[in-house]
Amino acid sequence: QVPIGTDISLALAGLLLQEMTMAGLHELRFTEEKPLLRGQDAELENSDVFLSAVDTDWKEHDIETPYGLLHVVIRGSPKGNRPAVLTYHDVGLNHKLCFNTFFNYEDMQEITKHFVVCHVDAPGQQAGASQFPQGYQYPSMDQLAAMLPSVVQHFGFKYVIGIGVGAGAYVLAKFALIFPDLVEGLVLMNIDPNGKGWIDWAAAKLSGLTSTLPDNVLSHLFSQEELVNNTELVQSYRQQIGSVVNQFNLQLFLNMYNSRRDLDINRPGTVPNAKTLRCPVMLVVGDNAPAEEGVVECNSKLDPTNTTFLKMADSGGLPQVTQPGKLTEAFKYFLQGMGYSECQGWARGWRLFLCARAVPSASMTRLARSRTASLTSASSVDGTRPRACTHSESTEAMGQINHTMEVSC
Repeated sequence: QVPIGTDISLALAGLLLQEMTMAGLHELRFTEEKPLLRGQDAELENSDVFLSAVDTDWKEHDIETPYGLLHVVIRGSPKGNRPAVLTYHDVGLNHKLCFNTFFNYEDMQEITKHFVVCHVDAPGQQAGASQFPQGYQYPSMDQLAAMLPSVVQHFGFKYVIGIGVGAGAYVLAKFALIFPDLVEGLVLMNIDPNGKGWIDWAAAKLSGLTSTLPDNVLSHLFSQEELVNNTELVQSYRQQIGSVVNQFNLQLFLNMYNSRRDLDINRPGTVPNAKTLRCPVMLVVGDNAPAEEGVVECNSKLDPTNTTFLKMADSGGLPQVTQPGKLTEAFKYFLQGMGYSECQGWARGWRLFLCARAVPSASMTRLARSRTASLTSASSVDGTRPRACTHSESTEAMGQINHTMEVSC
């Protein structure tokens, strides 16, 4: 009887040890999911404060700016020296239509729970917005950018990581050019740095006379192939653009975007006193997007040492909607390159690192998933906070850091 009792005791002890081990592994995995942020802010160590920030609901604000009220939706509160993630949507959309799919994606929430998230709606574009009066002068693209410091100041952000799409990407790029010290990094999707020429302007005017406003917006958001083949997605957005966004206000925003000027940027060394974006930039475009040519043009004008060009396969004009998983993964590595995280935690055990050979800007590479070279971080010019170096550390990239890192996935 003693040996049997001993065996039972040992078995029970083994089961208890196994449960304790699994619990320990789960606890360790939860700890790893938190990014290794700079400075390890004190509030991150205080679980009560940290969890309350995670569980905070979205809150709406109307913020007074030099050019009128700005509708902003925010979740969380500033956490030490960490930046806010600030978004700006495209023409025809608002923050919900543009970013809900992306920010509701499970892995994206694992990232953003460590940052305060701030969605900005362009004037009059939020759901339920009052119609502007006849004769209202909509803010110019420069003025839209100049409204953002009021948001930063209102919430006490030290600086932001911007995520913009189309017109929103243009506004955020303008913002970073005018107020570089307020921008830590930029993710620019479908950005077109060029203003419309006379021919394009005339074509837009003619289209406005012969097509409905939702049709004009859809042709901006989607490629011709998508309009023909991806009818379910297109029809969904057609209905929402026509019912959610005030049509009069939308027309004013579209007109202002179509009358934009060229972004005043040039690749350093190409012209005397060239202006460029000083922060790390990730350019994103789908391989079947109407904005592809504009994004390629923007890439040619940016500093190649802090720019990543991501071309997403099987994706059209709204990669944040059709490919949220790929975009989340790319955003995670973009943050890692800025020094905000360790891959092992946010990737749920993925051992993949974003990497590619540094190649001339005229071509694309594939996302090399078999390699494990990661983005590195480097100090900024002013030394105040880390900046990202976006070239790969693979041996193939050595000696070629003056080229933009371009990947396709």
